[in-house]
Amino acid sequence: MLPDVPPGERADVRLKVSESYLAAPITVPVTVIRGEADGPTAFVTAAVHGDELNGVAVVHDLLYEVDLADLHGTLVLVPVVNVLGLTQRTRYLPDRRDLNRVFPGDPDGSATARHAHLVFSEVVAPCDFGIDLHTATSRRANAPQVRADLDGSPAAAAMAVASGAPFVVHARTRRGSLRRAAGAAGIPVVVFEGGEAFKFERRVVATVLECVLDVLAHRGMLPGRAPRNVERQVVVRQTRWLRARMGGILDLRVGLGQAVAAGDELWSTINPFGRERNTVTAPADGWVIGATTLPLVNPGDAVVHLGTEGPAPS
Repeated sequence: MLPDVPPGERADVRLKVSESYLAAPITVPVTVIRGEADGPTAFVTAAVHGDELNGVAVVHDLLYEVDLADLHGTLVLVPVVNVLGLTQRTRYLPDRRDLNRVFPGDPDGSATARHAHLVFSEVVAPCDFGIDLHTATSRRANAPQVRADLDGSPAAAAMAVASGAPFVVHARTRRGSLRRAAGAAGIPVVVFEGGEAFKFERRVVATVLECVLDVLAHRGMLPGRAPRNVERQVVVRQTRWLRARMGGILDLRVGLGQAVAAGDELWSTINPFGRERNTVTAPADGWVIGATTLPLVNPGDAVVHLGTEGPAPS
């Protein structure tokens, strides 16, 4: 159980989630920061998938950015939720399950379900809202973006827009995700995506950190923070992965965050003799919010994640 931290103090704790083969405790590191003034309680989680590291750096930077004298309320920071996945350099837990598909967990279930139950009951459930940090999966990259159900959760939609993220992506929740389980419990959550797996990308970390701080300010936890002047924020209402039609060596002709018009060339596939086999163009106007990082493709491989702009949430 997390400690009751006095106002103006912080505490580092280790939340036991399992045991090793040798009966040694397996723990999740948690920092609880309580401001000098009253306010909401919020969690910020990272590395729910053990290979997604940019969020770890964001949480670490938060520890230095947040001044206890300025903070209203309590922050519960978890830099590594999936400690076993991180130490074994994998997205999953040792039982090969995806932690982000079993929330809120089960105290009598699988190893992953038990892990999820402890994190949910001790970290998520006591909070008023939350922020969950992710990256793209292996061999893909995401432009920095925030995801929320823009129509089904007004509180999450407001947090997403207030973040100032370059892209606000309308995304319905998936069964078993931390975001859906928290929402069902009345706790609005936004998910930030940015960068690649197995990397610390300082530019992505800096962007997401500013967005997280803006969400905290929006919720009244950092009342002294001045709003940022965001030049442009794109609201993405629909997304689709465009896939390779032919196998070959990939010549990707667009970059993350780039705007494309219908008919623009996105990529070509080249055969081993250097001849172009197939060129794919954009089916509609949109934005490149994600892409493969592997320059070798088979037919059907996802290459470009195209987002279509739409109206902002009302």
